Amino acid sequence: MSGTDDFGYLEKLARDLGAVDAKVIPADRVFVEDRVVLKCRSGCVGYGKKLTCPPHAPTPAEFRKILGEYGHVMLVKFRSPASASGDVVRSIYKYWLDPAAPGDKKREASKFWADYFEYSKTMHGIMLELEKAAFNRGNTFALALVNGSCRLCEKCNVENGICLHPTQARIPEHAVGINMKKTAEQAGMGLKFPVEGHPEPMAVLLID
Repeated sequence: MSGTDDFGYLEKLARDLGAVDAKVIPADRVFVEDRVVLKCRSGCVGYGKKLTCPPHAPTPAEFRKILGEYGHVMLVKFRSPASASGDVVRSIYKYWLDPAAPGDKKREASKFWADYFEYSKTMHGIMLELEKAAFNRGNTFALALVNGSCRLCEKCNVENGICLHPTQARIPEHAVGINMKKTAEQAGMGLKFPVEGHPEPMAVLLID
């Protein structure tokens, strides 16, 4: 099985494509926890509405078995252009979704998410490029896990159970139970919570 040094080309490519950092680690250093998907159930507006999200995505138990068949993964960190004041960030969903939220706070939260979602398209494209690069180097089961729920369609075809963009749609890493904060910290790529300044979302590439 290849060592992490053999994937330096992927780390370099990630940075060249726009990531702020990338690091290949052994797959057994990824933390998969059942509690992570509770965040999907309690508060996420996309729960049950997208084929790449719970309850349609693999469960943490299923993903642990899948992850066990991989030797390495790459953590990829980005920097989003989105930003908001500290008090808005700490209650971002409230100000975004609550009809009674103050108008200025709602506008700031809405602008934050608009910028974040727009940049998510860039992140998605970069992860697909990295997946392709690994595949073309012989890692035939390379697969990207993206940050955030899928936004390829205005409305997911979840009612019919058939993805309209199967070659592009990818599962979010948290949807399968990956604790990105703990995984990133253990890899020396810590994440700040609550967000300060611009968010630094992360994605995962399953390599071999």
